[in-house]
Amino acid sequence: MVLLRLTCCLGLCVAAMNILADNGLAAEPMRKAPVEIIFDTDMGNDIDDALALGVLHALETRGECRLLAVTLSKDNDQAGPFCNAVNTFYGRGEIPIGVVRKGKTPEDSPYLKAVVDAVDSGKPRYPRSLLSGKDAPEAVALLRKTLAGRPDGTVTIVVVGFSTNLARLLDSPADDISPLGGRDLVAKKCRELVMMAGMFTPNSTKEYNVFIDAPAAKKVFADWPTPLVTSGFEIGLAIKYPAVSIEQDLSYVPHHPLFDAYVVYQKFPYDRETWDLTAVLYAVRPSRGYFGVSEYGIISVDDGDVTRFAPAVPSAARPAKHRYLTVNAEQIARTREALVQLASQPPASMGAKSKD
Repeated sequence: MVLLRLTCCLGLCVAAMNILADNGLAAEPMRKAPVEIIFDTDMGNDIDDALALGVLHALETRGECRLLAVTLSKDNDQAGPFCNAVNTFYGRGEIPIGVVRKGKTPEDSPYLKAVVDAVDSGKPRYPRSLLSGKDAPEAVALLRKTLAGRPDGTVTIVVVGFSTNLARLLDSPADDISPLGGRDLVAKKCRELVMMAGMFTPNSTKEYNVFIDAPAAKKVFADWPTPLVTSGFEIGLAIKYPAVSIEQDLSYVPHHPLFDAYVVYQKFPYDRETWDLTAVLYAVRPSRGYFGVSEYGIISVDDGDVTRFAPAVPSAARPAKHRYLTVNAEQIARTREALVQLASQPPASMGAKSKD
């Protein structure tokens, strides 16, 4: 009788577990490994780069990504110190930073200066270890070092500025860092490239991140060996970051680097397009339904520096590895809400909690 009762109980337990599993109520699924990210940015040219860096830190605090390095395609000495100050604010001042040499847009940026030059009682408002971009390693050398040190097929590169550093990476020769040339190193170590670049509408025109260094963009679209997804101009244009979040949600500290940067970039208050934030969000959360994705095809840059997409069936001779993001009204609302929550999330040291 005892054996019969045990058998019945066991059968009921198994049946209950099956019911829970069928309804998605069983044990928590295994947590995915954090997405390994290299963030390449023209920090200082637009405020969305700064907010995108804040989003990456929030996602790392939640255990969803790991920011391996930041590389800069804006050739201004304050861009590196700004990134280092923001990384330090979020408790990750050790993240390596590489800067472009002889790159584009060397002009000063009001929002870089607002953070880097800020002083309280004779001390920097935002501590940092990098005092000048001249003291940082060159971007391509850092890209090679970072990739060489990671397992094969694990790194996602997110580029939200010009393609300068990536084009130079593809052309880089074997060296003491790796016996592989740049293209082979990328093919071995990278999982995906996510870009904020181009425009994919019926009346597309040339887009800033492409035409500022069009030869580099053409090379990356033509030669990059891994799958590539781009968030076009129209995506960030459709999703505005609300000024009210900057004003209210960053007030958990007397001074916040993203607040100080945002309010001097344009006359405040203003809502700003989320171009770079969308690329970061997709790179870390590609399967959460924030965006649609086109069919596979080939993206190229024409003689007028306009991006063109041609659907194509993948083949050994010409792999079709390119896609671009799409968005509908429901996704616009969901994505805006997610970006506000992430960009305004406090650093882990201030009690930030992991939540959806």
